[in-house]
Amino acid sequence: MRMVSSSVALAASLPLARAAATIPQYVYDYAPKVWLYSTDAYRPSDLQAQLDNTTPQVNWTAIEGAPSPLTLDNLDQLNDLGNTSVYLTTAGGIAARPMPSWLFGVTPDSSGNAGNIHACAIVVNDHGSGAVDAFYFYFYAYNKGDKVLGLEFGDHIGDWEHNMVRFSNGEPQAMWFSQHASGQAFTYDAVEKDGQRPLSYSGNGTHANYANAGQHDHTIPGIDLPDGPLLDYSDQGVLWDPTLNAYAYTYDASSGTFTAGDDNTPVAWLNFNGGWGDDQPKNEKTIFGQAEYVAGPNGPKFKTLNRTEVCPSSPCVVWDAIVLAGNETSI
Repeated sequence: MRMVSSSVALAASLPLARAAATIPQYVYDYAPKVWLYSTDAYRPSDLQAQLDNTTPQVNWTAIEGAPSPLTLDNLDQLNDLGNTSVYLTTAGGIAARPMPSWLFGVTPDSSGNAGNIHACAIVVNDHGSGAVDAFYFYFYAYNKGDKVLGLEFGDHIGDWEHNMVRFSNGEPQAMWFSQHASGQAFTYDAVEKDGQRPLSYSGNGTHANYANAGQHDHTIPGIDLPDGPLLDYSDQGVLWDPTLNAYAYTYDASSGTFTAGDDNTPVAWLNFNGGWGDDQPKNEKTIFGQAEYVAGPNGPKFKTLNRTEVCPSSPCVVWDAIVLAGNETSI
């Protein structure tokens, strides 16, 4: 299996933009499709529904003067009312039972459409000279963590995952798969495809993205092993086409500005600095530094949108073959 080197910089803070941008057609033509795990209870979720069913809080106290209703057009106003300390908090907290139905998201139909929701954000960064990165961010209202020795770790409200496809003059070159604290990169030729569209496999509950179906140990960040103590599972369960449930944007790294693909697409939410779920519960017990319930994640702007390499950090390895989980066969 040959390794192919590639080359990373952080995105700046992101002011508001509201105008129509041109999204290249090839960004859709080569957009990934996602195989959701067959029995995963937590499906793609609507961004606005997350706001409708949560209350912005700082230190478990509702924020006075928060916008009401809270929408994708005013979410960034919370930055002045707590900034990164703001969490979109559920009634009763993450441990509330029974779990409210909205946390389970929407199962796509036979055409790959999850219905009248927006659960994906496509963000296009044009580096110039024909080099373009297209990010495909996937949102789920709930992340179900892994079990180790019968103990569950890493459950949280709100879950952002992504693929990124790097293009050269409109031709796909490589693809990034986000996985927990790290991920993997492969050449476009190496990954599985539906026609010309690459396929990503979503881990059961965790929604980490993998290049193949099977069993995946992620004990070592960025290394996908067929067995180990921290296992994700992926299969060809339900095929989701995120472009059917997406907002689309361009990103200008020099100004740190998002621009929507049409005038009706909300932009302000991309500038929100807080967490898309509950904060970690007070007095949460930890084992080996890990907790069952952890804080919700921040959003797409924190995912290294202006990276030099296909990976968000160095060193970056772009593989030109995939070792299938559980055996030694490669493609």
